[in-house]
Amino acid sequence: MESLSETRWDVVISGTGLQHSLLALALSRSDKKVLHVDQNEYYGGAEAAFSLQEVDEWVEKVNREYFKPFRNASLWKTDAGPLNAAGKLSFSRAYTLTLSPHIIYTKSKLLAQLVSSKVYRQLEFQAVGNWWILDGEGGNTLKRLPNGREDIFQDKSIDNRAKRSLMKFLKFVVDFENQPETWQPHGDSGLAEFLSSQFQLPSSLQTVIAALTLSLDPPDVTSVRWALPRISRHLSSLGVFGPGFGAVVPKWGGGAEISQVSCRAGAVGGGVYVLGTGVKSSSVPEDTEQRTQVHLSNGEVVTTQHLVKMSYTLSTNAKSVSKVIAVVSSPLSSLFQSSVEGAPLAAVSVVVISPNSLTVDTVPQPSPIYIMVHSSETGECPNGQCVLYVTMLYSEHGKKLLESAVSTFIKSSEDNAELLYTLYYEQEQGSKSANSEPSDVSLDLAFNDEVLHDVEAEWKSIVGDVDQATFMRFEDREGANEYDDEPSEDF
Repeated sequence: MESLSETRWDVVISGTGLQHSLLALALSRSDKKVLHVDQNEYYGGAEAAFSLQEVDEWVEKVNREYFKPFRNASLWKTDAGPLNAAGKLSFSRAYTLTLSPHIIYTKSKLLAQLVSSKVYRQLEFQAVGNWWILDGEGGNTLKRLPNGREDIFQDKSIDNRAKRSLMKFLKFVVDFENQPETWQPHGDSGLAEFLSSQFQLPSSLQTVIAALTLSLDPPDVTSVRWALPRISRHLSSLGVFGPGFGAVVPKWGGGAEISQVSCRAGAVGGGVYVLGTGVKSSSVPEDTEQRTQVHLSNGEVVTTQHLVKMSYTLSTNAKSVSKVIAVVSSPLSSLFQSSVEGAPLAAVSVVVISPNSLTVDTVPQPSPIYIMVHSSETGECPNGQCVLYVTMLYSEHGKKLLESAVSTFIKSSEDNAELLYTLYYEQEQGSKSANSEPSDVSLDLAFNDEVLHDVEAEWKSIVGDVDQATFMRFEDREGANEYDDEPSEDF
């Protein structure tokens, strides 16, 4: 086999985060020689998923060096207990904890592309079911969040006048693009003010509507222009694949699993993968036919027609978030029970803690906190336990607020759960660099289809003048079956 430096590469991709892994997938049938490297010893980049031991190593690395986009990682855990004991922390590989959890709406273009590229056969999706809200006005009790017409009709806590206003808004928002006169004059206004002035929704329902956006900002800051497409996406996704849910997650680690499967497809298509090796520098010497010379961290020098590398530029207005991953000693079964007949068993429930519901050191919680509750059905923890992924905008009190959020949530769940493990860290939002390369770092709690737009633009720049309709549309290989996309030895 030729060495890396002896091969005339068409494309070198640096980083195996979700965005670059999807690009590798798109190129996997392009007849290009692709070298895909990652300075880390694992796949997934900022979306990586780890066992407990791997989390230990990751925390040390974050705190030992500036490991963008993460900082300030800290860890607490109970002593490991016997296998399959829900009240004890189990062995390391019984857990698969993802750094950047997000849900995928059923209307997302990503799902269509995973089907057209055939890699969906290597993924197992599970339903994101109930949404809950924990509001301080109700004494910090969990309440099922009405996120569709059926829920609204069944909710006896909403009076008839408010229901009429809410139904009027829902009818508007699913077709908002065809009613610009209603919202465009208020496009840059806060969502809360818009809901109040245009639809006479009380503050309690403003909070409910804002929760459906998954915005990290409070409702009075979240803009109407940003919020309406996300509320519409949420509502239009309900029932697409079945009753009772509108979003899914891939089993075994979310986005990290999509990255792995996409890289497998790249390997089957002839791509070469090298972990633990990054790009140190690159240049275009005058005597190399305009081919880029890439210096790898393992000392080798390769040349390529196209270099795609993860850029990371922190802009002055970039957001940061505070995050907690917690393991609790209860299946929290009541959170996953559906109220919709015929709905599948959900593996994920979403809990929203509205702003000002918690107070730490006399400072009220400034922005919403989201808890993605993952059951053992996700493959991320043993039976009888759950994983909590908790996120809020960065605050100097963020760590204490998230700890309070976890504690308050556990008490409100009434399942006698105990906290077994807590990982705290902060994550920065990257921005596009001057050469327009995307940063491959997202803080969104739901997959943003703009990522696919960036992938497609990069794919077109590499493959040239091709039919755009062929992007991620693969025919079955002759004699192939559902197990065709197995990793090569290089993988």
